[in-house]
Amino acid sequence: MTQPSHLKSFQALALAIRTGSLTSAAAELAITPAAVGQRIKALEDYVGMELLVRGRSGLRAAPELADAAPHIETAFRELDAAATLLNLQRGHEIHVAAPSDFAELWLKPRLDDFRRAYPRALFCINGEGDAAYRVGRVDCEITFGPVRDDPRTEILFHDFLAPISSPENAARIAGLPEVDRLEGFPLLHLDFYKNDPSAPGWPQWIGAHGVGRTAPERGIRFQRIVPAIDAVRSSAGLLISGLGLISRLVDDAAIALPYPASTGFWTSHAFQARFTTAPQLTRFRRWLTGQSQSTADWLSRTAGSSMGATANTARSEGERPCE
Repeated sequence: MTQPSHLKSFQALALAIRTGSLTSAAAELAITPAAVGQRIKALEDYVGMELLVRGRSGLRAAPELADAAPHIETAFRELDAAATLLNLQRGHEIHVAAPSDFAELWLKPRLDDFRRAYPRALFCINGEGDAAYRVGRVDCEITFGPVRDDPRTEILFHDFLAPISSPENAARIAGLPEVDRLEGFPLLHLDFYKNDPSAPGWPQWIGAHGVGRTAPERGIRFQRIVPAIDAVRSSAGLLISGLGLISRLVDDAAIALPYPASTGFWTSHAFQARFTTAPQLTRFRRWLTGQSQSTADWLSRTAGSSMGATANTARSEGERPCE
């Protein structure tokens, strides 16, 4: 009888034991902690026993797993070694994991530029692309969060949050006094930046600028940026959003800024890219950081010189040279 494959479950289990945390294991795999837990639970259901227990220092192997745990760790070290050797033979493949909004709004629209320079490059982004998906660590993991102190990580850019609207809505409110412009217009809310202590929601932005608006906390909430931008473009309401991912939409006048950009706020979190040492990444890493610098420069110009200096300072303190 054919036995079911639990390779991904064993991988999640090994990382959870090694790191002591579902969250840390999820960061390694570029999936959510809940997904890591589900993979481990599937394996526990199959073998009919608990495989992890929580101790003072975090997760550790359950007593029933004590004999098997070293073999699991050894197996994945051997798989990593094999993957490293195979990586040398797939020199044109680049595997990327990134927030879906970053991939759709920022990365994929720019890839044609890279492909023109390197037409043999094959990409797999979040499991899809012209390179086949493979199990294992990706070549480049892009995240948005607190700045990492890691020599393998590049700071791409801090984002700049400001109110945005459709051109039609911007025209409708343009003739109103600034203090009254929001009254009567639907407000949309975006949760993508909610863990950033510097990122304002509508209540904070309104309070900071003395704008009149009843019940600023009401309105449709969006977890992801793409559907929120689609709602803005269809004139469903006004939104506070990062401008870094939608710079081309702003330049093309598909998205408008109903208030001066100087009313915006820089994020303390940043988009960052963590790279492996695979040799095929040198050109991509240089290209990605160059494109990111162009976005950072655009944000500084849009925000204004005084606020732009804040972003440049944060970037220069955190960025690291290309390897």
